[in-house]
Formats: sequence, C-alpha cells, structure tokens
Amino acid sequence: MSARSIQAALPADVSRETLERLHRFETLFRDWSRRINLVAASTEDDFWTRHIADSAQLLTLAPDARHWADLGSGGGFPGMVVAILMSEAADARVDLIESNRKKAAFLQTARAQCAPAARVHAERIEAVVPSIPRPEIVTARALAPLPDLFELAAPWMTAGTRALFHKGRGYAAELEECRAHWEFDLVEHPSRVAAGSVILDLTAVRRRGSG
Repeated sequence: MSARSIQAALPADVSRETLERLHRFETLFRDWSRRINLVAASTEDDFWTRHIADSAQLLTLAPDARHWADLGSGGGFPGMVVAILMSEAADARVDLIESNRKKAAFLQTARAQCAPAARVHAERIEAVVPSIPRPEIVTARALAPLPDLFELAAPWMTAGTRALFHKGRGYAAELEECRAHWEFDLVEHPSRVAAGSVILDLTAVRRRGSG
C-alpha cells in the first residue's frame, strides 16, 4: 500500500508523529508475529488495509469519543490502532482487554512504545468489564458471534455505551438471533476497506422484557 493510499485510509488530521507511531507499531507487530500468532498469516501482507485502515475507520464514526474499550484485542485491532490515532488527545483512554498472556504482553509493549492512551488488561472479559468505568464506545473484531458480544458487553451497552462491531458476511442471521432477546437501535455502516463487511452501530440496547 502506497504512502498516499495509507494517508487516504486514515482520518484527515493524522499528524506526522502519529503516522510514525503507526509505522513503529507495524515494526513491533511483524517482529512479534514471527514468535506468536497475532493474526492469520494470510492477512499480514495486506497489513495496512486489512488491519490499520479497517480499524481506523471506526474513528470516522465516533470522532468525538474519548473513552473506548476493545474486547478481545488480540494483535491490537481495532483497539491499539484507535489508541495510537488518539495519542495526541490528552483526555483519551482506550481499554484493551485480552486474556491471552502472550498477546497481552505484545499489547503492553506496543502501549509503551506507541500508544500512551492505551490501558491493557490481561484478563477475561467477564472479569474486567465491571471494573472499567463505562466507556463511550465498545468495539470488537473477529472475536465472537454477535449474541455472545451482546452478553459480554451488556453491562456497558444497557447503560448507554455505543457499540461498533466489525462483522463480515453472514451477520444478518446473527442479528436476527439477537433480536429474539434484545431491543436496540441499529445503523449498518458498509466497511470502507472490506467488500461485504459492515460496522454494526448499536445503541439503546436493552433486554426484551426488561421494561
């Protein structure tokens, strides 16, 4: 991906310093990927589109949000990318939750070198969600079926947190399953980088029968 294409995929106001942080993150990511499985190896050659740009598009949907939380952060997508892009915002906070100790160690290293806004939690999602102040935005990518994401993020979503969940083809069936148990407002944003994929924008979430 050319430098011009990279810039086009990112928010318009990304500074040179932030772009340097992203390149530093790429170097760390590739180094660690030789030792542990951070993402599918088949996607590494298209790193800037499949991972950086795919994550960065979330900020165009919630440009004013300052507190984000990312479930199952894995190799740092989308949470670490969001944290890097928000590095120059003094009040930014991005909580990354990853129970795999090796991946959490990678995220801690990336936080120290690239993303002062990030906070890494090396715990299971169910254990750590109650201890984190309610974020404005909760995200997840390639973590679990949508019904499971609803359950994991329910303490936040039912209290007003907005969810931005990456989903690929087949998400419609997952939505229908959720509608049997939940009420919510939904906007489907077509992905800017992956044909057939969407960002599910969920608000006003409540369990059916909860009043």
